[in-house]
Amino acid sequence: MKSKFTWGHGMVLALAVFIAFILGMIFFYTRGYQTSEMVSDNYYEDELVYQEVINAKKAAEELPEKPVYVQNAEGIKITMPKEFNNTNSKFKIFLFRTDDSNLDIKKDVELDANNSIVIPHKIGEASIIKDGSYTLKLNWKDNKGKQYQIDYNLIWTSH
Repeated sequence: MKSKFTWGHGMVLALAVFIAFILGMIFFYTRGYQTSEMVSDNYYEDELVYQEVINAKKAAEELPEKPVYVQNAEGIKITMPKEFNNTNSKFKIFLFRTDDSNLDIKKDVELDANNSIVIPHKIGEASIIKDGSYTLKLNWKDNKGKQYQIDYNLIWTSH
């Protein structure tokens, strides 16, 4: 006995193809394409003092002149407003790699003669900043104890 292909068979076939497609997206597409890492190893402790970060960001938003950054072949250059300098402020930079914490850069820095901070792309032949997506956090405290923080999302590509 021969059976004909009916609309019922078509519905079952369409449903089976849809389910196979969804399962394929879940199991094959998501494997190994992107890793996710916690931004901080002390996540819960950092959350308890997050109000300080909120206040620092708000203080930075209220500045009449804000720090600006420029990417070029030498690296990342951050120019600070004239009101902040090495004698009245302390500066920290955090360059967080979104997919690999081994490539993070965290350091206390001082401004150069141009009131700038430079994060070099290379030292000698070794690349410090690898191609990819980063979050640049600039944090500084003036001599009165007021904290400021500005975050920039950037994508580094070798020039």
